[in-house]
Order: sequence, then C-alpha cells, then structure tokens
Amino acid sequence: MRVYRVLGVDPGLRRTGFGLIDVAGTRLTYVASGVIRSPEGTLPSRLKAIHDGLAEVITRYTPDLAVAEIVFVNVNPQSTLLLGQARGAALATLVARGLDVHEYSALQVKQAVVGYGRAAKPQVQAMVQRLLTLTAAPSSDAADALACAICHVHAAGMPERPARTVRRSGRNLRLRASRVV
Repeated sequence: MRVYRVLGVDPGLRRTGFGLIDVAGTRLTYVASGVIRSPEGTLPSRLKAIHDGLAEVITRYTPDLAVAEIVFVNVNPQSTLLLGQARGAALATLVARGLDVHEYSALQVKQAVVGYGRAAKPQVQAMVQRLLTLTAAPSSDAADALACAICHVHAAGMPERPARTVRRSGRNLRLRASRVV
C-alpha cells in the first residue's frame, strides 16, 4: 500500500503552523509539526521568513501535497490584509515547490476533526492528539496545521495514486506520485 505524505499549513504573520502526516489507507501517522516564527521587522522580511521556513520543511520532509486553511476575515481590516499577505507567501511557496494545494475553511477543518465547526482551540488540540496518538497535545498553531491535513484526508479521501502538478516553462505537467528528480 502506497504511503502519502500530507503537509498542513496554518498561515499567520507571526506564527505559521505546519504539520505533516503519512496516510496509508485509513491509517494516519504523525511525522512532524512545528511553528515558523517570523521576526519583528518589515513586512517583506517577515514574509521571507515564512517562505524560507516552509521551503525548508518541504525540502526536509518531501510531502506529496499540501493543505492550507482559508483566511478568516477579522473585524480589523488591517489584520485581515496582513494575514492575507502571510497566506499568500505560504501558498506561493507551496505552489513554487510543485505541490498541489487544497484549501478548507476553519469551519470545515473543525467539523472534520472535532465534529463541530465552532470548536475551541483546546478541543482541536485534544482531537489531533487522539487521532494521531500523540503523547502530548501539539501547540495550537501546529495542531491547526495537522487538523488541516487530517481534514483533507477525511473530506477528500486519498486517491490510489494522487497526481502532482508541476509548473515548468508555463506548461502544466502531470506527474505520478513518485518524486521528481
């Protein structure tokens, strides 16, 4: 049975959570998770930190596909704009690295993982811990990223051989799940 590696991303300007799981049939196995912290400073330097951090995660763990949370619109338009830019940096990195990106709203992620779309962060952390049989709950940002990956597996199911789309010279090339060398 083929094992697929799914990268979940919870974008944020200060903290971008990431989580990786392996999927073999209906079995989910924890691989890694963490937080990419962007330093105080200019917006471009913070966006570069997100890009560099995700690029390192992709290089190190070689996921087959990525899942990102859709931006939540805040009451404060400035915060929403900044979050959108952080999310854009994350998505651009994922796509530039040849990953097929799937997106879900926070409501969809919570519904798939907890069973309730308005679940609190501790509930998401507890369910991620339980579903991945972790000894401790991951940080809230890492748990949200892992929940994105789990959501995709539950919502879309994993195809027998997912195809990857890689952009080269303006053309789309469809590749089997094997690694591109």
